[in-house]
Amino acid sequence: MASWLEEIEWRERAARERVAEIEAELAALHDELAGHQRRLSRLEVTRETMTEIFSTAGERPGPGAGGAPGPAEDAEGPDAGRGSPVGVLLVPRWREGRALSELPQSYRDIVELLTDAVRPMRAKHIAAALGLPPDASKVEGLRSKLKRLTERCWITEDGPGLFACDRSWPGRGRTPAHMPAGAVPPSAGR
Repeated sequence: MASWLEEIEWRERAARERVAEIEAELAALHDELAGHQRRLSRLEVTRETMTEIFSTAGERPGPGAGGAPGPAEDAEGPDAGRGSPVGVLLVPRWREGRALSELPQSYRDIVELLTDAVRPMRAKHIAAALGLPPDASKVEGLRSKLKRLTERCWITEDGPGLFACDRSWPGRGRTPAHMPAGAVPPSAGR
């Protein structure tokens, strides 16, 4: 029979070996997790890019359309502001009578945040205010949403990378250069 000291040494050796095995497994899992996180980030950027491509595809006039917008330009009806079916515009162009509720929730949050902001904000500050992680992919995805909202006249880009919801439009009667003639700014009628 082994002495108690030998038994303790044997158990310590076994415990150290098991700890080393678990640490190796943990390192492998950490590497696997990092790979899956990179893949998820790429998929999110791809989804946002494809959504943008398909959402702007409906704005181009088709052959023989004579410049008239297609049915996909205004996502109206029971499915407005939901999902991402091909050919349906997720962010409709702003016009008088459009409600903020017609935007998908993530876009609505952006417009509401900029409406409450005291001054124009940069994408990274908007991301932080919305509780998004400071990852470059998240900020760039948000920046594409901001550009889309600007293109569709929901918000303005007051300077390079500075986004705002201009509350002064109705009172001063000025129309930003990027808005079509006769358009009413988004803050009017709210």
